[in-house]
Amino acid sequence: MYIEKYWGNYIGGTDDSLTLLDYFVDKGKMELSLAEIFADTGLDKLNWDFHTSPGLEYVDSQGMEHEFYYAIDLITDLAALMLECSVNGAVVLGELLGDESAAMLRLTFTEEEKNAMNKALLHFVKEPLTYDLHEMVPDQDMQELAQDCENIRRELCE
Repeated sequence: MYIEKYWGNYIGGTDDSLTLLDYFVDKGKMELSLAEIFADTGLDKLNWDFHTSPGLEYVDSQGMEHEFYYAIDLITDLAALMLECSVNGAVVLGELLGDESAAMLRLTFTEEEKNAMNKALLHFVKEPLTYDLHEMVPDQDMQELAQDCENIRRELCE
């Protein structure tokens, strides 16, 4: 997995990360667009401003609601997954979940969405301490997360 150097701490290792992976498994699709993910989770209502995280959730196939706590968690995870798909064509969910039976998933996104993700990541990189995630994460860890996001942003967008 190309993104393993990023995946596992604040990127890919949070409660929101697990909820996102559960969402992917529940969808049962081999391909998901970024637009569909944004619509299903409520990210589309934030207009690419991920400082706060009001009302983010998805409803699973059984009708149960699953909350996401921090929008920027979803964005950083999705950016890493977009990078994985750009490099390898798809994400092997089994590698992320530790479940060999889990399928592969291809995230699709438009050039416009990639440019918007670039801007969102760039803003986070410049001002990580202004995001609501900072209420739970120490300054130094926020700065380290911002550096990882800058590396992902460069690899994905430049």
